[in-house]
Amino acid sequence: MSDPGPDIPIATPAMTAARAQEIASSFDLRNLPADFNANPYPVYDLLRASEPVRAMPDGSWFLTRYEDLVAVYRDARTFSSDKKIEFAPKYLHRPWEPDADPSHAAPLFAHHTTSLVFNDPPLHTRVRKLIMGALTRRAIRDMEPGLITLVDRLLDDIGAAGSGDLIADYASAIPVEIIGNLLAVPHADRGPLRGWSLAILGALEPALSPEQEALGNRSVAEFLAYLEQLVADRRKHPGDPQQDVLTRLIQGESDDAGGSRLSERELLHNCIFILNAGHETTTNLIGNALVALQECPDAKDALLQRLTHYRDDAATLEGYLDSAVDEFLRFESSNQLGNRRATVACTIGGVHLPAGALVTLCIGAANRDPAQFDAPDRLDLWRRDNRHLAFGFGIHQCAGLSLARLEGRIAIGRFLARYPNYRLTAQPVRGGRARFRGFLSAPFSAAPRLPLRQMGPLPAAADSPDHIQRRAMPVCHVIHPTYRTSNGHYNTSPSRACANCARSHNASVLELWRSNKVCTSGSSGVCAGSTSKT
Repeated sequence: MSDPGPDIPIATPAMTAARAQEIASSFDLRNLPADFNANPYPVYDLLRASEPVRAMPDGSWFLTRYEDLVAVYRDARTFSSDKKIEFAPKYLHRPWEPDADPSHAAPLFAHHTTSLVFNDPPLHTRVRKLIMGALTRRAIRDMEPGLITLVDRLLDDIGAAGSGDLIADYASAIPVEIIGNLLAVPHADRGPLRGWSLAILGALEPALSPEQEALGNRSVAEFLAYLEQLVADRRKHPGDPQQDVLTRLIQGESDDAGGSRLSERELLHNCIFILNAGHETTTNLIGNALVALQECPDAKDALLQRLTHYRDDAATLEGYLDSAVDEFLRFESSNQLGNRRATVACTIGGVHLPAGALVTLCIGAANRDPAQFDAPDRLDLWRRDNRHLAFGFGIHQCAGLSLARLEGRIAIGRFLARYPNYRLTAQPVRGGRARFRGFLSAPFSAAPRLPLRQMGPLPAAADSPDHIQRRAMPVCHVIHPTYRTSNGHYNTSPSRACANCARSHNASVLELWRSNKVCTSGSSGVCAGSTSKT
């Protein structure tokens, strides 16, 4: 991390080697000190180097190595996402009893054991299919104009005030509106959503106070009561299932591929999941990115340079911003921890795990593994082959990743274009959580726009526009519809990319992709026209 300068408040304080070793030697997720939450990465480095599969005091296992996390993600049969066994002792205690009727179980237990992310097939498959049907490439593209209007309105408000809070006035306001639109939650009803989300997700922390647990249970109950009314109204007045996820979930209850249906309980809890997941992680992405750029001024200057240099080249600029968003996700992963349970005895990273072993996947550590990423502690916005795990991997990869990337690109890019000289005015306040890494507040000054300085020549090697554009989207390879996969992706031919596409279509490759067209050139590389991707 480059020196942010003496006038920039520090959000991620340095940790001495001795202090990192002290925390690592007695590492316990249930008893983490405040300075670890402020900067966990030196501790993660030590654990990854000395004991990448670490036995924890409570009998669980803590994984920090990239290749081990990928191995767990790949094997969903051996490593279950179902949390009923793990969460029973966490949430089912007086006044909630372990053998209570599920309909009267602790609200936190009922929610977190019913939501998409904490379940295995077939429930996971049914719910994910319904959600993905409303998050197609076309649907997400259609959200962009409304997203831009929202972002510009928030930026206007910041400009009128001259200052604000990166979280309350910007980062958290964007996903609340976008996810609220997805479920068609009336604007007047959106006020409590962030508070409910923070309380429910905060109850997932390894260490949970009685006050946090009570607030989490109360928030689930209030959220459910609200959703019962919303769902009842939507049944009477359905929306467009191609855009309204709630209508799609309701109408899909009895006609999904398996012929089964989502119960009312499954429907309500997965609505909570969609609102929470889409809100918290994207808020953290935007907030973490804008704070990181203050701590890494060289990266900020490089990004501003490209925003200026390519301001009239939307396709190339989009590629740079997409690359930057992925690096922000790797560098400060919104979700730092995941969990699995071994269904059978197995070996991971050379360590034998017994059947029933509870495993914590440290995404934040894996995303800074030097075996996978060069100079992992450096914010490299044009990083090649950035296969980070911020969205997970395998069957549980984030269903809304394309939407999150769009929100990140628009929010970060337009903020920097409007306020390139913004500065933090007080030390940002972190959420104080190990699982979800983000800020509660980050006061800043918008600062007046200064004349743009003359930009020098840009590097023409690793971060050239061609490299960025190739990484941002498939560049006009021949597409064989017969090889279309079940999730709608296409395999591409190993033949040459079309050398004549942009000229023949009078459009860039990216514009062709946006317009739902793909090149149908043969192996000669000469464009033969275009055809619809679908």
